[in-house]
Amino acid sequence: MTWLSAILLALMLSVTFQGAHCDLQVSPPGPTLVNAQVGRNVTLAVSFSGASDPVVRWFMGNLPVVTWTIGSSTPPDIPNVHNEVLKIEPDGSLVLVNVQLGYSNNYTMEITKSGLGTASASFILKVYESIQNVTLSTQPDYATEGVDKFTLLYSTLQGEAEQWMWFFNGVEIKTNSHYSVEQKSLVINRPKRNDTGQYTLFLTNPFSDVTTHKNVTVLYGPDEPILEASPAQSFYVSGDSLSLSCQAEGFPQPSAEWVFGGQTLSDSHKGVLNLTNVQPSQGGAYTCKLLNEKSGARRQRNMTVYIYEKPLGNPLCSVKSANNDDLQYHCHWSGGAPKAQLSFPALSNSSSGAGHLSLTVTASDDLNGKTVTCIADHPLQQNKCNITARSPMEFLPSVRTTVDLEGKVVVTIQCISEASPKAVVTWSRGSEVVTNGTKYQISADTTQLRIRDYNISSFLLKNYTCTCRNPLGSQRRDTRLQGPTISDSSLFSNQDGTVITLTWEVPPTSVVTGFDIQMKGPDLLSANHNGSQTKGGSNEYRSIQRKPGSARSTDVSVLDPKSIYRFRVIPRAGMTEGEPSETHRIGPGEGLSGPAIAGIAAGIPCSLLFLLLLIGLIYFCVHYFKKKSRQTRYPVSRAVEKAVATQPDITPHKLLTGGLKSPPDYNILHHAPSERSVALPTFVPPPPVRFATTV
Repeated sequence: MTWLSAILLALMLSVTFQGAHCDLQVSPPGPTLVNAQVGRNVTLAVSFSGASDPVVRWFMGNLPVVTWTIGSSTPPDIPNVHNEVLKIEPDGSLVLVNVQLGYSNNYTMEITKSGLGTASASFILKVYESIQNVTLSTQPDYATEGVDKFTLLYSTLQGEAEQWMWFFNGVEIKTNSHYSVEQKSLVINRPKRNDTGQYTLFLTNPFSDVTTHKNVTVLYGPDEPILEASPAQSFYVSGDSLSLSCQAEGFPQPSAEWVFGGQTLSDSHKGVLNLTNVQPSQGGAYTCKLLNEKSGARRQRNMTVYIYEKPLGNPLCSVKSANNDDLQYHCHWSGGAPKAQLSFPALSNSSSGAGHLSLTVTASDDLNGKTVTCIADHPLQQNKCNITARSPMEFLPSVRTTVDLEGKVVVTIQCISEASPKAVVTWSRGSEVVTNGTKYQISADTTQLRIRDYNISSFLLKNYTCTCRNPLGSQRRDTRLQGPTISDSSLFSNQDGTVITLTWEVPPTSVVTGFDIQMKGPDLLSANHNGSQTKGGSNEYRSIQRKPGSARSTDVSVLDPKSIYRFRVIPRAGMTEGEPSETHRIGPGEGLSGPAIAGIAAGIPCSLLFLLLLIGLIYFCVHYFKKKSRQTRYPVSRAVEKAVATQPDITPHKLLTGGLKSPPDYNILHHAPSERSVALPTFVPPPPVRFATTV
């Protein structure tokens, strides 16, 4: 029973103690709005009741900065960034050591105890510096009459103000339609001249107060300028003198300058410009520019001075085609006061113009190459210009070939002939007039004809005619296009024989879009994986390069100087190949084989022996025939003599060789005995004798 009594007693005590606990409470013993000075220590003091050893949390704004259980031996949990500034007292109060401006914020303390809930208290901490070095500035820099607003702003090197007041000439300024008092500025709406004066600013906070002043001058002007010329005249003549004056009100007094022709005239003084011995080029608009150097306000006004002047430069002459049959002569002389009177006396005695003259006449042979003069008459000067009209001159067409993006071959024929007026070019193919279309395109200036087609054969063996024409005549040229052709080629080698340069030319009217460079012989040298050089061989031509139609040369490198190569160029027009160029060989000579050299060495003694025998035989024959010549001679028969006298040229004409027999060999008479068995003398053919045969 004893243990049952103990249990009942414990239950009764537990119920008794729970009823004895009070609600958890926390409260600040002092003000919740705390002002602190930078560098001082400040304590946010609190007291609590209703629990022992509660958990305390301090928040700066919404950020927890301190956590601690009161009475615990464990140090408070404070972030490192605040560890030097924030401390906690045993009663839970927060101490800020050497407080800085950045700690101005709302602070909240919360205490919690298991089973008792949470209690909190809040503080507002404002940290101030002493107000020092107050500066007043303006925006813009100067107060100017008529601008939308003028603002005075203040700034401090240190400290923030809790209260501020503005004064104008000792009178406090309140916000109204003319003034706007704001936190750190005073705005003057549309300032006037009478806003000039002294402005005063008074600043205060719990730890200091400062007063500062600013003198403001409202700038105005320049007002509308007054321009005068002396002496006052409607115009001036070269050599006259005059003065121009420009005056206007403003504060400070505006400066004035004169501008003429985009250049400031430096010889003006206080708005007065003196012009002496004026020249025609000085006539025109003079601009007076006024400047308020403080406010930057500007104003200007123009004054026109009329001075007779001659036209600019020299008159210009030109001639154009009118309706393809007439000539239109132009004469122009710009500028001048008054305008120059222009005329073409050789063309008309009645037509004239002021500054510009255009005269149309019928084209004739008399005007071809004739120089026509434009007479320009001005009160201050007389001048003239010449123009010569000419019919088109002889020319040579040029041909260029390309390939467009669609793969079509494009042949461009250009015809340009010098002429005045400029010649207009018309195109035809045979008797058919060529016009712009899908296949034919004529340039805007008509000097070029572009022919586009996939089939190269459609370009060839056709005459394209260009006719350059102006009202005085025409010139016509035909162009017959030919297939891809190489007209000339050559090959050059470097000193080592490892690099060659191949050059070639094409006829002017050849249609060529590209070239294949072909080679026969060993492959070009190349490096294998071990760094050594290898080479192969081929007895067939193979393409090693492809060049565009504009190319006229190419280089081939990495040749083996000990091998023989052959090169040629194949012209192409689209997919069509032309005849190859001349074949060019490079490499060492053919040389002799070993057996051939041995045969030559063995044949030299035999040749010497044969030569000796031949000399002996010739000597024997000469001796024999001399002996025979001493024997009795008989006269040559008439038949033989006639044959000798009529012997034709033994070399027949190459055009008459067909079907003819060679002439008889009369030397056989030495070996054939005569009817009398008497040896005849040796026959020596006489010089060829020309004769004529009548058929």
